Amino acid sequence: MTTVSKNIVAEINKGLKLNGDNYETWSLKVQYVLKEQEALEAINNVMNEPEEDDTSQPRREREAYDSWNKKNSIARITLLSTLDDDIIREFKDHQRALDLWNALRKRFGTCSTARLRSLMIKFDSFKKRPEHSMKTHLRQMANMIEELKDAGHVLTDEQQIQAVIRSLPSS
Repeated sequence: MTTVSKNIVAEINKGLKLNGDNYETWSLKVQYVLKEQEALEAINNVMNEPEEDDTSQPRREREAYDSWNKKNSIARITLLSTLDDDIIREFKDHQRALDLWNALRKRFGTCSTARLRSLMIKFDSFKKRPEHSMKTHLRQMANMIEELKDAGHVLTDEQQIQAVIRSLPSS
């Protein structure tokens, strides 16, 4: 793993871990890390271990499998290391990164009515914090708007403007 990859994983581990409410952002960042680690293919395909044989074809199959297996290990440990501790226990037994990735997407990637409602409540009640700059505040609101969009709820420009105005302090 390159120093850059180690630094990216360290940053994810410091800040953004999958906690059940941030799947979309988490999945994007993890995919960037896996691409940097040249392990992205491990969440896109699976290889079965070839049978042992003395011919040259199985040797090439073995080399391809060994390469995939290394990428699978990197991807799996990256995925597990970016999960909140309580989530790791539920997913630690997946040995293939693709199976782990799919299980996480199935569990956290779909947007239920309850999740959409939770996002709407968060967005509607969001207020600018005194310690945040206007730039930070608007960036946070833009992120919430994107989360809502990813969940299938697109806000009109007018709704977005009204929400920004409503989120500002009265004085």
